[in-house]
Amino acid sequence: MIRDFFYQALIYHATPQKRRPVLLLTALLTFVQMLAIAQVPNNTRMELTLDNAIEYAIKNQPRIQQSSLDEQITESIIRSRLADWYPQVNFNYNLQHNFLLQTSVFGGNQVRLGVNNTSAAQFTATQTIFNRDVLLARRTKNNVQLQTTQTTVNNKIDLAVNVTRAFYDVLATTQQIKLADENINRLRRSLKDATAQYKVGIADKIDYKRATISLNNSLALKHSNEALLAAKTEYLKSLMAYPTETTLTLVYDSTTMESDAIVDTLQVPDYHNRIEYRLLETQQSLLKANVLYNKWSYLPSVSANGAYNLNFQNNQFTKLYGTSFPNSYAGLTLGVPLFQGGKRKANMRTAELQLSRSELDLASLRNTVNAQYAQALATYKSSLATYLALKENVILAKEVYDIIQLQYRSGIKTYLEVITSQADLQAAQINYFNSLYQLLSVKADVRRALGLITY
Repeated sequence: MIRDFFYQALIYHATPQKRRPVLLLTALLTFVQMLAIAQVPNNTRMELTLDNAIEYAIKNQPRIQQSSLDEQITESIIRSRLADWYPQVNFNYNLQHNFLLQTSVFGGNQVRLGVNNTSAAQFTATQTIFNRDVLLARRTKNNVQLQTTQTTVNNKIDLAVNVTRAFYDVLATTQQIKLADENINRLRRSLKDATAQYKVGIADKIDYKRATISLNNSLALKHSNEALLAAKTEYLKSLMAYPTETTLTLVYDSTTMESDAIVDTLQVPDYHNRIEYRLLETQQSLLKANVLYNKWSYLPSVSANGAYNLNFQNNQFTKLYGTSFPNSYAGLTLGVPLFQGGKRKANMRTAELQLSRSELDLASLRNTVNAQYAQALATYKSSLATYLALKENVILAKEVYDIIQLQYRSGIKTYLEVITSQADLQAAQINYFNSLYQLLSVKADVRRALGLITY
């Protein structure tokens, strides 16, 4: 801010003749600063929300990049196949020296045919008029492109769901560590109170020993969760193709997450929204084209062709290209398959059976979509009920702990009851947050079953 103000003051108070050097200096310093920022090492800290994490994963995950390359490869293959519709022009050159000329007998006389040196330059052109291979390529190009695109979308949806689950898994473990810290602080205060009461003779040493045991257990649980958190974070990084040397910090809002966890349970699944169903439909269209392709095997192939030849012949090599004997032609080639041992009929039968099988795949997926949604919805409703109950338990456990803590300090309750209420509070808090993250993960399954996750 101070630097910007200084620059603006210089520019404002400088004369028109002097402003240009100041502007150049400002631009140079800004460029150097941007270059320095661009060279910041990767071992920095980066904060990500769930949406940012999914977006980053889709952009950098090798599997998604491979799918994108598959689309480009398919596009190139289609262009290669469709190139057969265009005229195919070729050039051939030949140079030949005959050591011994061919001898033929005419009327009892031996006659040598040909010359010692020959050469030919040939230009040929072929134009496909009808060919089932190129016809299939032209008719199916859109479906082939669509299939690779849908495969990429399917991979993105799988990745988004997996990243969502891993994201909430990391959050759940992170929250357990935070709760452990809070519990450790409470136990330390309790240990301090128990020790003080023992020293003044109000309580025996059992209370502060129990407090020490509980504190040690909480510390051990925290260390265990920290180790699990490191492993879960690395798994999330692997899903995102995130740099391992960069510290990953997840950003979330508990209030927003609670509102986002709600799903309209009255929705009805539509299998047309599922990418798996659309993939099968595209595959079925390609199989129908394959049936037609095999039926076309009974049709002839037709092509036009022509050539222009420059022939050179001479016994002396130095005079070989002195005189040419050109010739040219144009023609039409018709190829009719007559008998192939029943191969065409068998291929057609195979194509028809594959098409029938794809229709059964569609029917099976329609049933699977309903079953998947019913299962995901049942799991969601169960998780929602658990979440609501545990949310109330946290409030009750906190009230119980506060009351017992006051009663213990007044000498009404024993320390055993303090430890018990402390354990109940910690368990209620951990179960509450686990149920929230579980509910959000199940929500992703419900949205996927409904076909609402699209890219």
